[in-house]
Amino acid sequence: MRALQYFFGEAGESLWRSRRAAGLSMLTIAAGLFVLGFFLMVNANIERLVGRWGDAAELAVYLRDDATAEQTSAVNDILAGSGLAASVQFFSKDEARREFARDFPELAPSAAALDRNPFPASFAVKLNARAQDATAAIENMAATLAPMGGVADVRYDRTWIARLNSTVRVIRGVGLVIVLLMAVASALTVANVVRLTAVARRNEIEIMQLVGAPFAYIRGPFIAEGLMQGGLGALVAVVFLLATFATIRARYGTVMADAVGLTGVAFVPMQVLLLLVVGGMALGCLGGFVVARGVR
Repeated sequence: MRALQYFFGEAGESLWRSRRAAGLSMLTIAAGLFVLGFFLMVNANIERLVGRWGDAAELAVYLRDDATAEQTSAVNDILAGSGLAASVQFFSKDEARREFARDFPELAPSAAALDRNPFPASFAVKLNARAQDATAAIENMAATLAPMGGVADVRYDRTWIARLNSTVRVIRGVGLVIVLLMAVASALTVANVVRLTAVARRNEIEIMQLVGAPFAYIRGPFIAEGLMQGGLGALVAVVFLLATFATIRARYGTVMADAVGLTGVAFVPMQVLLLLVVGGMALGCLGGFVVARGVR
């Protein structure tokens, strides 16, 4: 216990003496961990959004204006007999116009002023639980429906959701690379600050070596100093992350709910915040350990 008191006492004094350099080091760590925390928060909300859209994914079959009753019935039979549909709802051209007017009331007068009804008749298919893991079967059904007589187009929401997932994975990979680079930069910054401390205390270190002080007492303060820099930087990152989250939720929460249907912005779990703090301490400890190993 006395050894720990000595380590952190010496580290605290050293940080105060070189407070400008130490502050820069802590800000570097805070920036890296803030980026990581913000990235995790955005990623969690994007996954919530994509999952919400995926659960509400529908298959839409649009009919040509000249589609006959027999062709419409044939499409309905395939959809109803596929075993993938929880419900099949048919919208006539007039019903499609009314749905548009209900969803977009500001555009309804313009649509009503047109000489003809531009909205096609369609089938809206809500998929069942079995369809969640039967993407190939749905795509086969869509491929069967597309060339049928009377069918103008077939749209499957999960196709573009899959593309969105691919894009998100690419962005996630790029983000992780950036975070890794910032973590390396943070560790190097801490190491340089601690190294400056070691240079400033070289006479004291030589005296301690001459009197036979254990290497643990010589190296311990440098590791403690790195640990404190990393921990303080992580706490700064958490504070800024909380402030950013509160700002986004207050200013853009309603806009996001209206635009994409995401009710509320989710913050990262408490376990992630603890990991950010531990990660910052680990980065600082690593930088201090690298310098401590060089002390002879």
